[in-house]
Amino acid sequence: MLALAGLCHRESLADYSSPLAPKPPHHEPHAKHLIFLHMRGGPSAMETFERKPKLDELEGKPGQAKSRKLVGTRWNWKQWGESGLWASDLLKHQAAHLDDLCILSGMHTDISNHTPAMLQLHTGSFAFTRPSMGAWILYGLGTENQNLPGFVSICPPLINGGAKNYGSAFLPAVYQGTAIGDIKTNVKDARIGNIKNPELPPELQRRQLDFVQSLNRSYGQRDPGDTQIDGVIESFELAFRMQTEMPTTFDLSGETQTTLDAYGIGDKKPSDNFGRQCLLARRMIESGVRVVEVCDEFWDQHNQLKKGHEARAAATDQPIGALLADLKQRGLLKDTLVLWGGEFGRTPDTAQKNLDGRDHNANGYTMWLAGGGVKGGFQYGATDELGYEAVEGRVHLHDLHATILHLLGLDHKRLTYRYAGRDFRLTDVHGRVVQEIFA
Repeated sequence: MLALAGLCHRESLADYSSPLAPKPPHHEPHAKHLIFLHMRGGPSAMETFERKPKLDELEGKPGQAKSRKLVGTRWNWKQWGESGLWASDLLKHQAAHLDDLCILSGMHTDISNHTPAMLQLHTGSFAFTRPSMGAWILYGLGTENQNLPGFVSICPPLINGGAKNYGSAFLPAVYQGTAIGDIKTNVKDARIGNIKNPELPPELQRRQLDFVQSLNRSYGQRDPGDTQIDGVIESFELAFRMQTEMPTTFDLSGETQTTLDAYGIGDKKPSDNFGRQCLLARRMIESGVRVVEVCDEFWDQHNQLKKGHEARAAATDQPIGALLADLKQRGLLKDTLVLWGGEFGRTPDTAQKNLDGRDHNANGYTMWLAGGGVKGGFQYGATDELGYEAVEGRVHLHDLHATILHLLGLDHKRLTYRYAGRDFRLTDVHGRVVQEIFA
């Protein structure tokens, strides 16, 4: 009986330390990791990956509303790579990888205000607090490296939903994302709190933590319905383990100058901050982190479209091109799904008198995927000849979420969590897996 009691005790301790352990997928996955390159604010499809010659012809003419004027593109277009897909020279570093990109030009969503649209992009719902996509993926698959967080959000926004965009909502707290810095802080200045104890050696820390965790477990046993204590226990354990690996992962000093230059990293370069984010994303994926999101600041140009989009391209385009090349060269792209895009797109017309801006458009816009089992050099869907709404290959955000989960080996209809008397899922009661884009 004493031996059985000891075994049961060890098993109970193991239950508390295993929620992030790798879990079997529902089916054979195409990808093991996800990197989301979040372009907050809404990049313009007709300035990037969907050519609209008719729009250029009609510049200055009335749009769908007579009070609005059509705006042509401000950049040159050409066909790139063996695929011959069109792209503007605004994002020439990404365009150079068009043969690896799957362009989704029939995207649409439900709402065109930033905060609810961002919440829907990240959680599937613009009206209710729901777990983020990263939290769902971590819940479904666990993570490969128990010494690092399984879901990391680098420089996330403080507004437009804030922490809800990487939160776990009603899922156990262990599945929420770990934020590194925020969108107002350069990532090189971001710090993860309490990652090192300057006063106690690891052996004494472990003894201290064992005592604290025994109290936490005792509390959890008294109130089994309180999943927050599980999150506390796991966060303490993860923080202890992170002391050995996180500083190494975060340290870019071992990267070659060639690599730093490729990512556009340098104190006086506009791409320095986003370049560091992209390089950290590669290092984290390489170390076994399941989901990494990196965030750019502001693609919301109602006016000064040319100046604003050029600034965002200068900050992000070179690092993204370098990330794709780096992942491919290291053999990581085949196992890593990369997603690029914002919460919606831009209209083909403007209410501004100077024809140098575009407004929000939830009815038709572009995102792209790369790696992880999708067709490269492939464009799926389209908006109408001016770019008002998706008319071919329509992909709703619910469809995108269902497709991402499928590529990672998860059935979006089976990935559920019972809360408040019903089973919830990322795609709610919607979602179609877009099989047409699979390699």
